[in-house]
Amino acid sequence: MTIRVNDVFADGGLVARRLERYESRPQQVAMANAVATAIDASEHLLVEAGTGVGKSFGYLVPAILAATAKSNEDGKKRKIVVSTHTISLQEQLVNRDLPFLNSVLPIEFSAVLVKGRGNYLSLRRTKSAIEKGRALFETEEAAQLTKIREWSGTTYDGSLSELDFRPLPEVWDEVRSEHGNCMGRKCPTHGDCFYYRARRRVWNADILVVNHALFFSDLALRREGASVLPDYDVAIFDEAHTLEDVAAAHLGMSVTSGQFNYLFGKLYNDRTHKGLLLQHNLVEAQRLVHRLRFLVDDLFAQFENWLEDRAGGNSRVRKPLGFNNPVSTEVHDLAVMLRTYAETLKSEEQQLDLRNAAERLEMLGFSLQSWLAQREEDAVYWIEAFGTRHRNIKLMSSPIDVGPRLRDDLFGQVRSVILTSATLSVGQEDFSYFRKRIGLTKSHELKLGSPFNYQEQVRLVLPDEMPDPGENPALYEAAVCARIQQHVAETQGRAFVLFTSYRMLRSCAQRLMNWCVEQNLQLLCQGEGMNRTAMLDRFRKEPRAVLFGTETFWQGVDVPGDALQNVIITKLPFSVPDHPLLEARLERIKQSGGNPFMEFQVPEAAIKLRQGFGRLIRTSEDTGQVVILDPRVRTKRYGRIFLDSLPDCRREIVPLSVER
Repeated sequence: MTIRVNDVFADGGLVARRLERYESRPQQVAMANAVATAIDASEHLLVEAGTGVGKSFGYLVPAILAATAKSNEDGKKRKIVVSTHTISLQEQLVNRDLPFLNSVLPIEFSAVLVKGRGNYLSLRRTKSAIEKGRALFETEEAAQLTKIREWSGTTYDGSLSELDFRPLPEVWDEVRSEHGNCMGRKCPTHGDCFYYRARRRVWNADILVVNHALFFSDLALRREGASVLPDYDVAIFDEAHTLEDVAAAHLGMSVTSGQFNYLFGKLYNDRTHKGLLLQHNLVEAQRLVHRLRFLVDDLFAQFENWLEDRAGGNSRVRKPLGFNNPVSTEVHDLAVMLRTYAETLKSEEQQLDLRNAAERLEMLGFSLQSWLAQREEDAVYWIEAFGTRHRNIKLMSSPIDVGPRLRDDLFGQVRSVILTSATLSVGQEDFSYFRKRIGLTKSHELKLGSPFNYQEQVRLVLPDEMPDPGENPALYEAAVCARIQQHVAETQGRAFVLFTSYRMLRSCAQRLMNWCVEQNLQLLCQGEGMNRTAMLDRFRKEPRAVLFGTETFWQGVDVPGDALQNVIITKLPFSVPDHPLLEARLERIKQSGGNPFMEFQVPEAAIKLRQGFGRLIRTSEDTGQVVILDPRVRTKRYGRIFLDSLPDCRREIVPLSVER
């Protein structure tokens, strides 16, 4: 029986028979047919689909049909990877959408959520850790280890997310599955291994669901001849507007002082008198670890001093610092010492422990030396510092332009890549900005509007006579607070107020706290100890809530219904060019004769503004207003790009109310 896309989505079709009041959406059908065509023709496709189109079904249905049919090219079934940016969308696909389609479609298919190896418990390592308990851990860690052992006998999945408590990192690190500490088929627990059980499901599945981070980690590994994922024919990226930043993060490098100290602590802790080296009585190696602690502290203190000399300025390292690096040399010596001793042992399990430690040491030492020498030419290097009492210094690098890497390793290797989001184009233009940023030279494009009636559902408010934020920030902030009072009062709360900086968020919250109390409004502020999920739950339950949020509340947040009727955008979300990676990107555009502001900062901010706007209308029943307090959307020439990027809705220019 041959099933077509239209058979699934038509009125009276397979989906309609299971869902009451289902109506076929032309945009969803158009998207599904375009995805099916691209997969069948081994072509790349960009799809911008507005809120309400039903993107997930729009790509899942043709993906399932393609994965269960034989390819016209080689007669084999296709393996398809679906990648998302947020955990919430991943959970939606795995827990809701795919099970529903499995019950609706009259074909058999399998779909699996792929997790990194380190998420799985190793039964052999758990048993070994229990046996070495006193030599490894203090009382609290030992108690957690006992709980993990008990759980290992009842869990089927064996993954960290299924554990009913969050173990300390050093405990989980001792029992998790690792490539360098795996005996494979020689392992006495191989038949019951959680990781290999999951791996078999992954290798046999038709649809693999991953997150962008895992996907690009796998892409980086493939350059070294390794991989996490099996080979695939089709890659589908939802939330594709985040692709450039995620790729840059995972195709770069990160080395921290904490990584060295953590590994040294596992080998030899002279305070607790525990560690791997004590178990084998490797006295010389213990002395070397003790020496290495001082060497690492001394080297990273030089990085910290360099940062402090910058007096809070840009932390970009434009040329090799020239610091003496005895750490990489002596870490290598320690690794050789461990490998040499491992060869004398009869126990393969003990050999693995030492070889794995040696491999970790050499990888860290090599990364440190590579960063100091700035071996990657087309990359930007910088230093970050975290913590207050115990400063953790982080050495970072990232490719300035991920386009060439993605062009070679992704678009040039995978038969069909589908990229979709509600926000890929800028203004009334095509996808040229997005394609250029990710290195996509040839693709088909489809731009689908939302089925929602924005003219009826949304009022776009553009306040009159607002001061320019760039000319007088203090005056602008005072005006913003006055406008927040006016427009929050209009909906009696039920509002998101989106900021571009924590500093302004905190300042406005402090100014408006008493007013919120007087108006019986519940003020929820990001950064005050409550995580995003808890804040959203509280917001949904409180009838008069106002939520002040920054970066993470501009996208990936879904509050349908009456709980959210007002989205106030305090300032256009331009990136501040003080981050080394952004600075390097802007420099690259300028060096090639371009205009960094118009070619990068404006398009990037326009896409982010659309994301913020999109928080308001999530269903065909939702109504409300979006307020943009930044006057530059009306007073600057580039403001037209921002307004043209938004859905067509009623616009009103509103003066400041005298009564507040």
